[in-house]
Amino acid sequence: MKTKFLILVAVVALLAACKGKSSKDYEFINDRSAAMADTVAGADSTKMPAEKLVKTSDINIKVKDVRLAGEEIASLTKAYGGMVMHHQVQSTARPAHDVHISSDSIMRIAAYSTTADMMVRVPSEKLEEFTAKVSRMGIYVNMSRMDIEDKTLDYLAAQLKLKDRQELVSQQRRGKIKIKNPTDVLLLKDDMVDHKIENLRTDAAVKFSLVSLNFYQGDSILKEVIANDDPSVYNIPFFQRLGLAVADGWLLFIDIVIALANMWVLILCGLFLWRSFIYYKRQLRKTQAPAA
Repeated sequence: MKTKFLILVAVVALLAACKGKSSKDYEFINDRSAAMADTVAGADSTKMPAEKLVKTSDINIKVKDVRLAGEEIASLTKAYGGMVMHHQVQSTARPAHDVHISSDSIMRIAAYSTTADMMVRVPSEKLEEFTAKVSRMGIYVNMSRMDIEDKTLDYLAAQLKLKDRQELVSQQRRGKIKIKNPTDVLLLKDDMVDHKIENLRTDAAVKFSLVSLNFYQGDSILKEVIANDDPSVYNIPFFQRLGLAVADGWLLFIDIVIALANMWVLILCGLFLWRSFIYYKRQLRKTQAPAA
């Protein structure tokens, strides 16, 4: 019987410990129901905020000149009180064709395409008017899209969470709630800052809409005269080359004469052997003639 009683006491103590942990170490030292009633009453009194509509738009158009179109869009954005957040122009060249127009010059003909990406921010109330004017800048529109996302409930949820945390901090300061772990206080305040920043970001997105623009132009042909990069085609004028050839021939003749002068002994030996061979053949013919 005593054993069963001890087991029952242990179970009750365990449940009490679990209940204490589940409240995130927040300890109410006064009337718990009164504190919670204050929080719920504050949450119920929160009014529905104004509509928080976040507008975004995407446009893809073909224009006559990418550079001029980019300048016009930037000027239009500034006129509406907006800002260019991103602007990138890129040209892609195809394989070039070289035409030889002289011995040292080449005309390089290349086709290239130019595209541009822009991200602009304009007041939301002027979004439709802005996108209509941008669309009229192009030759034709490939794609135009506008999205509207309702962030009202998300904004309200962040407001309620922030208010609950502010009320909790207020009760903690008044002594109605005691937070055992100081780290929890820092986490609670950080969470409050996050909700404030989230709502500020939503307000900015509601006030200004982001427009993503992509535009391009038809392929262009570029003709460029450049120097021939083949060293073998660069020669001096004809008469100068002829004079150098004569001079080289004379130098070669002199080298041959000098080489022959260096080999005079071999030349004499060769002449002696040749004359000896001729003499031998003559003597051989004379010897064979009487016998015939």
